[in-house]
Amino acid sequence: MKELFSYQNKILTTISDRWVRSAFDTIDWNQRLFGIKGLLGVGKTTLLLQYLKFHYPEKERALYVSADNPWFYESGLYELISDFEKLGGKLLIIDEIHKYPGWASQLKAGHDIHLAKKGDFLVDVWAVVLIINTYLTSI
Repeated sequence: MKELFSYQNKILTTISDRWVRSAFDTIDWNQRLFGIKGLLGVGKTTLLLQYLKFHYPEKERALYVSADNPWFYESGLYELISDFEKLGGKLLIIDEIHKYPGWASQLKAGHDIHLAKKGDFLVDVWAVVLIINTYLTSI
């Protein structure tokens, strides 16, 4: 996972707060699990990276990953969730999740195990954000 944190730190150096999407203020950032869906290139990833870089109070307990990262050739989404939890992670942002085969069942299993471990203490302790691209089709 070290390489995932290294990638996150590198990409965060490229993120500016010079311009922020209006949707930023409409998102309930305290949700435990939510997805952002939209067309390719509209700023979904930038929006979430801006939140992480400029607004999230515990950056050392957050991780941004892209599901098409080569790390996933050898490791799974469930493994990522488990390892992230063991490290004390609180905010997991998963980009390009739709490109990961079987992502829904692995995410659910990881989330369910986490719920079982945390019980009543889960509120505002752990969050997963998904980024899903949609595509225009011509008719």
